[in-house]
Amino acid sequence: MDFRPEYKIGRALFGSSAAIEAAYAEFSRMKIDECRLAMPGFPTLPPARTTLAGEASVSGIGTFEGSRKQTLTFAPSEKPGWWIRRTDLPAQLDIAVDISNLWTSAQNLVLRAGSEHNYLRMVEHIIALKAGLGLDDVVIKVNSGDPPLFDQSSLPLVKAVEHAKIVEKPETATWVTVKEPVAFGGGRGDFLLFLPADPVSPRLTIDCAIRWNTVIGDERILFDATPETFRYASLARTNATYRQYILARTIGKLFAATRNWGYNKKNILIHGRRRYHTAPRFPVAGKFLEPVWHRAVLDLMAALSLTGTDRFAGTVVSFRAGHTLDCDAVRALYRNDLICQL
Repeated sequence: MDFRPEYKIGRALFGSSAAIEAAYAEFSRMKIDECRLAMPGFPTLPPARTTLAGEASVSGIGTFEGSRKQTLTFAPSEKPGWWIRRTDLPAQLDIAVDISNLWTSAQNLVLRAGSEHNYLRMVEHIIALKAGLGLDDVVIKVNSGDPPLFDQSSLPLVKAVEHAKIVEKPETATWVTVKEPVAFGGGRGDFLLFLPADPVSPRLTIDCAIRWNTVIGDERILFDATPETFRYASLARTNATYRQYILARTIGKLFAATRNWGYNKKNILIHGRRRYHTAPRFPVAGKFLEPVWHRAVLDLMAALSLTGTDRFAGTVVSFRAGHTLDCDAVRALYRNDLICQL
């Protein structure tokens, strides 16, 4: 589409202002491949705080221990926020889904609290449901630090929540946003912009673009976070280059992080310089937008779900960014007192 919104870059909290402006110029030249904006003035999420009516479980092979079946259960919560409960560690407290409990974002997001054993890896594809579905208060029960992995990416998690049924609580949902436009720059021409929300009609709007030196190439999407759009995009799988996949299946067997890797040719999108090695999803005008939908919804929105008991509202612009820049940015917003309640 020809519509290309302009954004105020704002103050750079980290990264070179000149590099951010140069990267923004590259971003601005990219056309939007798919737009899913909601109607102006209408709420995109329920105005009331939400939890679940009951419990629902979902099982799959382990992400990092592919030989073991893992089960995750969504359960209602009386206390506000998202909580991870390791049922195999009954002496440990629940882990609050909050930026203060982020252990690492190097390859995937790992949340940890208390004991060094009280953690959950690859939480991004789970906690993104908080921002995507407007699910405010929930307990996630797991019996290990290794979450289940699915051929349909996070869609089975969405279906589990639908089965448990989202219900409204008597309280009004709380929203936070940034006090002013701010920017964050990475070291490879990547950046994030955060712009304040409309206090009258709070919503999360994301303009996300990626650039790969493979068959993926340039992709850009613009959307408002709604349960319908999140459900649509939850089918987007993690992607890996063909070289990364082969290395994990050969030399990777020597290393703990990839030895029992549960990824296979069904549950990830494998791409090479000239072609896809597994069937891609989300065809639009000659492109397959699976990589950018995964990046925007199951990676970026996960970082935006680390706002504790609050929902994040505003516009977030992302170009070539990844887990570490996402999480460093959210942490910096709190550290610099740039988050305020609406």
